[in-house]
Amino acid sequence: YAVCLFEEDTPEELIKTIRPDVLVKGGDYNIENIVGADFVQSYGGTVSSIPFVEGYSTTATITSIKKL
Repeated sequence: YAVCLFEEDTPEELIKTIRPDVLVKGGDYNIENIVGADFVQSYGGTVSSIPFVEGYSTTATITSIKKL
């Protein structure tokens, strides 16, 4: 498993480069609106939208890491 950071406006080029087996986004995204979903599905990859977990926040995690 990996989390990849990117500096572009969307992860589309990164997705095309790394060709992930699984692409996951938070529950506020419909699969048809996930950038790169069509590409990942075109070669048999899986695209999922998973529900948020209360009490967990990417922003809070990044803030905590920056304090280290």
